[in-house]
Amino acid sequence: MAVSLAHTFGQIIGNVLEDAIVSTLRKFADDHGLYLDMKGPRAAREGKKVTWTDLYGNAHDLDFVLERGGTDEIIGIPVAFIETAWRRYTKHSRNKAQEIQGAIQVLALTHKYSCPFTGVILAGVFTNGALTQLKSLGFHVLYFPYDSIVQAFKSVGVDADFDEDTAEKDFRAKIRRWNSLSKRSKQGVADFLVRTHQQDIDVFFGALDKTVSRRVDKIVVIPLHGKETEYSSATEAIAFLSAYQSSGVQGKVYKYEIHIRYNTGDRVTAEFTTKDAAVEFLAKYR
Repeated sequence: MAVSLAHTFGQIIGNVLEDAIVSTLRKFADDHGLYLDMKGPRAAREGKKVTWTDLYGNAHDLDFVLERGGTDEIIGIPVAFIETAWRRYTKHSRNKAQEIQGAIQVLALTHKYSCPFTGVILAGVFTNGALTQLKSLGFHVLYFPYDSIVQAFKSVGVDADFDEDTAEKDFRAKIRRWNSLSKRSKQGVADFLVRTHQQDIDVFFGALDKTVSRRVDKIVVIPLHGKETEYSSATEAIAFLSAYQSSGVQGKVYKYEIHIRYNTGDRVTAEFTTKDAAVEFLAKYR
């Protein structure tokens, strides 16, 4: 029973975390002409979950996705995948970090041509190792430490501090106190988190802005011509290259190599065996 009450109280904290960030995400989406998808009904998909499928056919439920060209009726191109998580104990934080990493990385790979922003909003107890692991893999991390969560709840008279020895009656008192608060007071907890971490939030959304506001600086198209030659050893291949005359190369096109270069320094490289496929790809950047 105590575990269930701890889970219930954890859900309350998780909801506060989402409330702290949703209004900022909505404003960001409106300011940038993007569609914000989050848990709830939407005509473009079934059910209330935000689910995206990776290139291997695996489905992943997500918290927030920003889409370019998306509407209530149309799924757009994903430009940001953002997950949130609350964990109380270090023994769970690295597993959660790896779980997020596993889902988001493969989705980012699936949609590599749109170079989506990958972000995580964490609260509670996450080890430096877990945070470093995410950052080293290109994730942008917004982190609300456990003490910040406790202070935010304390601002409205709720003692949010607990551990594995917290008694059931104490959890009941915390949940009862929370449920007795007005809607305004509950929102006050989320607002407290925003005020005390405004600088961190600005950094996170600054990185998001940089990603979704980038523009194509240059497109390089390289048709690769030539005649295929095969050798059974490196020695033979080296001999061929040593004698190879690169001027006046003739032959069929083996592939079209395309480099998209953004003003932010981001790059997308794609290869196509047909001209039609290359044109179809470039049409997405008009």
